[in-house]
Amino acid sequence: MSLEAFLKEADKGLPSSVYLLPASDPFLHREAVEKIKSFVPVAERDFNLQIFDLSAGGEEGVTLGQILDVANTVSFFGGRRFTVLTTNLQKLNKKDLERLMHYVSNPAPDTAFVMLHAGALNRDSREKFRTLKLIPLDLKGPEIPSWLKQRARTKGIEISDEAIDYLIEIIGPDLGLLSSEVEKLSLLGKKRIDTDDISEIVTGERLYSIFDLVNALRMKDAEGVFRIYKTLRETADDYGLVGALNWQYGRNLHAKAGTQEKEYFLRVFDLLHRADVDIKSSGRNFPMEYLLVKLLRLKEVPTAAKGRSPSL
Repeated sequence: MSLEAFLKEADKGLPSSVYLLPASDPFLHREAVEKIKSFVPVAERDFNLQIFDLSAGGEEGVTLGQILDVANTVSFFGGRRFTVLTTNLQKLNKKDLERLMHYVSNPAPDTAFVMLHAGALNRDSREKFRTLKLIPLDLKGPEIPSWLKQRARTKGIEISDEAIDYLIEIIGPDLGLLSSEVEKLSLLGKKRIDTDDISEIVTGERLYSIFDLVNALRMKDAEGVFRIYKTLRETADDYGLVGALNWQYGRNLHAKAGTQEKEYFLRVFDLLHRADVDIKSSGRNFPMEYLLVKLLRLKEVPTAAKGRSPSL
């Protein structure tokens, strides 16, 4: 896990002179900055910690040359100086790139110069900066559950594996949103968090949950389905609700052993997938309402009807 590698390096005080930390998710860069701040004494931050952002035309009036001058300045209080720069190396003009290359070839000995590269790092940039301490921060999908568990522990709580899967399913891989939900869960006053706790917090509604919505769909209670959906959408977006439905139907599938039931669930997952695509691409008006109507019309196949496909 690359983020974990950076945190371990930071715990050593960032001993190298120059670091290159590429990340596609700005949340990871914010995490890196907060970690750096944590080991610079508050009284020294105005002098020994400078943070600049040139990634999207920020820091108006400040040039890369001036930033490098700051990095070359002798630290105050006899401590180590930390200069953090967020940029996109691949968008630097030739002159700035040459300046940067000149600095990293002979960095200031008392400064830890940390470059936060916004986006993926291409092969050419990797080659140019191959001598630097390179730590990509992005997490791969399989790493997110472990990261979530660790983040929960820092908040004094444990989250069950099932609850972790549920949270990722309804929130998605957005690390900032996932971190925010863990923060909410830590305020429940519980040491262990299970699926029901997450359902209450994420949907924000204790009268109805995603379980109630699925039950209403299975009962073909159209009035109840849209009443529950209207309530849930007040505190959860359609993308999250589709994820929650996918998770709940997945649980129901594992509880069913029959071939006919599995055929029904395959049709359900196909509809959920189409709705997910529609929501992400804005390809259909009222995609969630369309999904609910389709699910209401979808018939479960009775055991006696083996061999016949479910129909709408």
